[in-house]
Formats: sequence, C-alpha cells, structure tokens
Amino acid sequence: MRITSFQNPKVKQVKKLRERRERQQTQRFVIDDERDLIRALDAGYSVDYAFYCPALGAQISTLERLPLIYEVSQEIMEKVSYRQNPSGLVAVMIQKPICQLKDAPLSRFILGLVNLKKPGNIGALLRTADATAFQTILLIDTSLDIYNPNVIRSSTGACFLDNIYEVTSEQAVAYLRANDYSIVAAVVDGDKTLFQADFSGRTAVILGTEDQGLDTYWVNHADQRVRIPMIGKIADSLNVSVSGAIFMVEALRAYSDT
Repeated sequence: MRITSFQNPKVKQVKKLRERRERQQTQRFVIDDERDLIRALDAGYSVDYAFYCPALGAQISTLERLPLIYEVSQEIMEKVSYRQNPSGLVAVMIQKPICQLKDAPLSRFILGLVNLKKPGNIGALLRTADATAFQTILLIDTSLDIYNPNVIRSSTGACFLDNIYEVTSEQAVAYLRANDYSIVAAVVDGDKTLFQADFSGRTAVILGTEDQGLDTYWVNHADQRVRIPMIGKIADSLNVSVSGAIFMVEALRAYSDT
C-alpha cells in the first residue's frame, strides 16, 4: 500500500505523536531508527503500522517483522521523521501497560531521577544504568515519558527494558524505606565524597536537575549526601548524565570489590 498525501490521517498522527499528550491518549509512540526498532521488538513491543521509503531505506532488514507497511515518498518521510537524516523507516508502536513499582523485583542498585527536564539526559542515564547493573529506574515527579523521541534515541533502546517506573517523591521514599535501600543523594555540598560513600548494601542513587539539584525533601531523606570530588579551576558541577555515570560506575566498582 502507498500513501501519497500529506493530509493522510496516518501521516498526521505520526507528526502528532511527537507530543506526550498524543502518546498518552493513543497509547502509541514512534520509532524512526532500525536499531531502536529491533530492540523494541526484541523487548516484546508490537508495531501498529510503519512507513517505508525505498529511496532512503534500501538496507533495512526488519520489514518482514512489520505487520502493516505503507510506502511513502522521501518528502513524506522527511516530514514525519524526527531525525534530520531519515533512515527510510518510521514505525508507530503500541505502548505496553505502565509498570507498577509494587511489582518491581528487588535489585541491588536503583537509579532515581528527580524532575529531570531534558530527555537526552534521561536517555543517556538509562543507557549507563543498563551498563552498570542499575536494574531499576525511578522517574520521579517528571513531566517526561520514556517514549519521548529523544529519550528513545539517546538511550539506544534501554528505555524498552521494562524496568522504569514513574512515581512521586513520596512513593519513591516509601518504597526505598520499605525495602531497606540506602538513599544516596548526589549533591554538590555533600558531607562525604563519592569515594567515601557506602555502597555495601542495597543502594538508590538519586539525581536532581542540573540547575537546582535535589530539593530539600530528598536531601532530608538521604542516608548519605555525596559529592563528586573536583579539583579544577573552573568546573564546580557536571552535566547530570555525566555525574550519574560517575556515581553508577563507582557503585559498580565498589560492589565488585566486595
């Protein structure tokens, strides 16, 4: 089947799915990269329909896994793709049911992200979390969702692992306390350095926004308030995705040495 009009309802839907409200209302989201699509399919996600442009996607190998494909022109593909250089394939995916924190398996490490506002940072942290055995992710008091196109892109598919839970700060603290996690708050004025932190038991690393950091609620509920030691002349803070990576790698190193 072929779609030739920019006014086609499916073309319009793909464009609307850039917005969270549309994703929530339709329980759909968009993938416009084959690597991410393969990882979503392998994680059990289903495709509603897909657009394919032969002129751009001659090397695409997943077409046989897609149930409904519409051939489109390069102009339409460029219009609906989130990327500046379209791959030739755009798939509309069906969301999975929302993960419930009460059903989460107990993991050694938890990463909590409080009110992060940049999807690229969330995606990068999800990718690092997967690499460092942080098997549970809490998106805390956030307005972003895991199906944001920039989260998908920067996470390289780690957002599809079924280990991400959207919760409030109160719900997060209650869960962590009930399951004996040590809450490690990443703060610039922490009373101990990262190399002094205790990662010997179940640990939840909590990160806040770059501009304001963690609020007093999390600082007051922290068991450890930890800073990254810095000796530079200018830098007094780091990008949150960099800070998170440093914390997670150090936690993994400390755990591996025990």
